[in-house]
Amino acid sequence: MAQLGGQGQQVLILPEGTNRFLGRDAQRMNILAGKVLAETVRTTLGPKGMDKMLVDGLGDIVVTNDGVTILKEMDIEHPAAKMLVEVAKTQEDEVGDGTTTAVIIAGELLKKAEGLLDQDIHPTIVAMGYRQAAEKAQEILNVISIDADDRDTLLKVAMTAMTGKGTEKAREPLAQLIVGAVKQVEEDGEIDTDHIKVEKKDGASIEESTLVNGVVVDKERVHPGMPKKVEDGKIALLNSAIEVKETEVDAEIRITDPAQMQAFIEQEEQMIRDMVDKIEDAGANVLFCQKGIDDLAQHYLAKAGIMAVRRVKKSDIEKLSRATSAKVVTNIEDLTFNDLGEAGSVAEKKVSGEDMIFVEECKDPKSVTLFIRGSTKHVVDEIERAVDDAIGVVASTAEDGQVVAGGGAAEIAIAKGLKEYADTISGREQLAVAAFAEALEVVPKTLAENAGLDSIDSLVDLRAAHEKSLYMGLDVFKGEVRDMYRAGVIEPKRVKKQAIQSAAEAAEMILRIDDVIASSGAGKEPDMGGMEGMGGMPPMM
Repeated sequence: MAQLGGQGQQVLILPEGTNRFLGRDAQRMNILAGKVLAETVRTTLGPKGMDKMLVDGLGDIVVTNDGVTILKEMDIEHPAAKMLVEVAKTQEDEVGDGTTTAVIIAGELLKKAEGLLDQDIHPTIVAMGYRQAAEKAQEILNVISIDADDRDTLLKVAMTAMTGKGTEKAREPLAQLIVGAVKQVEEDGEIDTDHIKVEKKDGASIEESTLVNGVVVDKERVHPGMPKKVEDGKIALLNSAIEVKETEVDAEIRITDPAQMQAFIEQEEQMIRDMVDKIEDAGANVLFCQKGIDDLAQHYLAKAGIMAVRRVKKSDIEKLSRATSAKVVTNIEDLTFNDLGEAGSVAEKKVSGEDMIFVEECKDPKSVTLFIRGSTKHVVDEIERAVDDAIGVVASTAEDGQVVAGGGAAEIAIAKGLKEYADTISGREQLAVAAFAEALEVVPKTLAENAGLDSIDSLVDLRAAHEKSLYMGLDVFKGEVRDMYRAGVIEPKRVKKQAIQSAAEAAEMILRIDDVIASSGAGKEPDMGGMEGMGGMPPMM
């Protein structure tokens, strides 16, 4: 970019090839990117949402209606669109569900803001109004939320989260497994979902999924002579290799006699044997090693009747420790009986042609495994995503103990409260608060559209129904407005709280941008404009 100085000479401010967009151009471009991204995932919302097929450069296929998965798999270039992808990722990390909701609310907030900007309302005024509305929305959310954390509520929350995600015929049994898993790993009212391992294998029906009170390790025994099943397992966890250690400094051993060579080999063998003896003396009959196990050590372990597994992931070692109460030992010399964990059964089983180790029947395990089955790879992948979402929402509900009615009921109730609040505000922020309220109605409107219902009629019916009850939402299966709390369609309060908060903050940040300076990058042409073609749509993919 260049600028003429007083004497007519050229003064370079930015590198040649840099693109710059100012004022309304920058805002229009960013708003358009947000709207397009929201439209992309909008059709996936709700029980009757459609799926997307994503094909990467290698030809790998992902079929899903999970918002964050779609956005992660898309090759998005536009910086404003990337900011909305971050909204979805944050939503996924914090609560596990509601990613699509967060993105479409953010997109609608930007769309409503565009109308306000066209009326010459300053972007800062709009951002301030949105901030006020977001704060008020949280207050209303606290009022309309319902206290509930009993098992029946957790089951309904799990089933609501999985509805429309390829798990319909097995929603109830899966929900039972998920609630059981979350309750099992709960400690002092806190739940770390990382302690719930989700292991998947295709080749069976969804109904054959199980909850293992222990850990499933996708490995096999290191030696065929080892037992395939060990009852009353005494488990040793080792994070160092069972092999002769190499010296840390370069060393050279001079051997002048064949007998010396033989003695050297025998000494190495003795060292390996001593390691195995140490494991046997401690009373272990199962060994999980994070690193390698020497071939000779495998032979001695097999002779001792010890089942051994090598190169186990660190995360699996940690889960085994929590499930069996075994202590992870670094130095094999320090291994004692007190370091061992317990499991009723440790067995190698063949699942879909692959061997896996099942550590089961642990006493009060604080790490469990959901073993998910599905007919094909793509089916089981989508079930895994649905189960991950359900684990997140059940954990959120169990921790907070608060839920809201689903089917768009919460959004309509908050929108109604915000419209009343807007009337009490003087100044132009009133218009932004009212726009925020209208933007929230995109959720029930989209649910209706995706179910093939008339969105305007559904919205009018919902508004009228909310004059009588805060829990009235859209039942997309019956195509009517009904009490969603009684119907068992409920969601965690935390999902709505996070979705509204993060969508509002992202929209505010994008609206406050009035200057986009795009570097050409290293060796490639700048591609920020993109206003030509596709009706001025900025490049995203």
